[in-house]
Amino acid sequence: MNNNKSGGFVAARWLRLMPIVFITYSLAYLDRANYSFGAAAGMAKDLQITASMSSLLGALFFLGYFFFQVPGAHYAENKSAKKLVFWSLILWGLLAAATGIVHNVHFLIVIRFCLGVVESAVMPAMLVFLSHWFTKKERSRANTFLILGNPVTVLWMSIVSGYLVSSVGWRWMFIIEGLPPVIWAFFWWKLVNDKPSEAKWLTDEDKKALDGALQEEQKGLKPVKNYGEAFKSPLVIKLCLQYFFWSIGVYGFVMWLPSIIKSAPDMNMVTTGWLSSVPYVLAVVGMLTASYFSDKTLNRKIFVWPFLMIGAVAFYASYLLGADHFWISFILLVIAGGAMYTPYGPFFAIMPEILPRNVAGGAIALVNSMGALGSFAGSYIVGYLNGSTGGFGASYIFMAGSLLLSAILTMTVGKARKVSGQQPEPKLEVSAR
Repeated sequence: MNNNKSGGFVAARWLRLMPIVFITYSLAYLDRANYSFGAAAGMAKDLQITASMSSLLGALFFLGYFFFQVPGAHYAENKSAKKLVFWSLILWGLLAAATGIVHNVHFLIVIRFCLGVVESAVMPAMLVFLSHWFTKKERSRANTFLILGNPVTVLWMSIVSGYLVSSVGWRWMFIIEGLPPVIWAFFWWKLVNDKPSEAKWLTDEDKKALDGALQEEQKGLKPVKNYGEAFKSPLVIKLCLQYFFWSIGVYGFVMWLPSIIKSAPDMNMVTTGWLSSVPYVLAVVGMLTASYFSDKTLNRKIFVWPFLMIGAVAFYASYLLGADHFWISFILLVIAGGAMYTPYGPFFAIMPEILPRNVAGGAIALVNSMGALGSFAGSYIVGYLNGSTGGFGASYIFMAGSLLLSAILTMTVGKARKVSGQQPEPKLEVSAR
């Protein structure tokens, strides 16, 4: 084996694919999270949206997001993740831009739901795509670079959206931020291949080495006949419940943080934008660090539940301090936000390691769809609690309790059963040429 050539091949996949994956998911997250800025910047007043309707609108995306997860993953695994993501980019960009031209709350309800439906296939399709290109020892980091599109986007989106709504209003903010996915769709189509065997930039030796390593991983897994058998697995059920409660905390936080900060005395939208970005700086550092050590040790669970526990404690401590200590409470919210995001890479590396490829994508989609229901509950209930109580204390308790349950469920997840005679961990090698 030529180590220089092998190292170059490994680096080539990261350098070529991860920027594309990162940008694609970043654009998806931009057009689901910027609603929080529209809500904080006058959309409710202009469209005469009540507090309860505003909570429902913020959550409707996730209800639509719930429905097409498993069909999307099935299509990505058996047909083409490339084609699925291409059309999703175009449709969600147009729907996001359409948010800026509505003058009736009923049309806004339809748009938010349809936006969720269109985006529902993106996350499982991208995770399936990465499982075709990266091995077990790389997967946590690969997942992290995908999901980094989440906090990094919210980071810069918080700043940019703050300036946009201040200078051109919430309508133009949605229109301007809806166009980039439509343009990027054609770059995506040109730059990616569904599988290594289709890539012209890989040599035959590279393709054979990567395919061999991925196939070797499948030999160590207990066969599962179909989705029905996989979905009844206690491991999958626990992960579904875990991700449901985790997502309550994450999206209750994401959707309502700008409103929480904006409620502070003498706070304008530009300052709100800058402060809303701070938790996501910590999130990026945490995600990169946790995924590196998770791949290094091939341990997933220990890099998930402790961070969720930290998030729960930080939310509860912020509640105890109350609104009279804004800056200390804000620091605790920063810690909670960073801790909630940190485990994503290791978490989504679990499923391909416990289930064979024929059902892993569908199981990931099922878990992600339960996360969508949790996101719906978090967005709606947090908004409802904020409006009905006139403060944020009750929602802090709700998010803290949800994260605590998620951490406990993660601690109870055991290891998957392996087939007898399991082979040693496969190595990705490239023959000398």
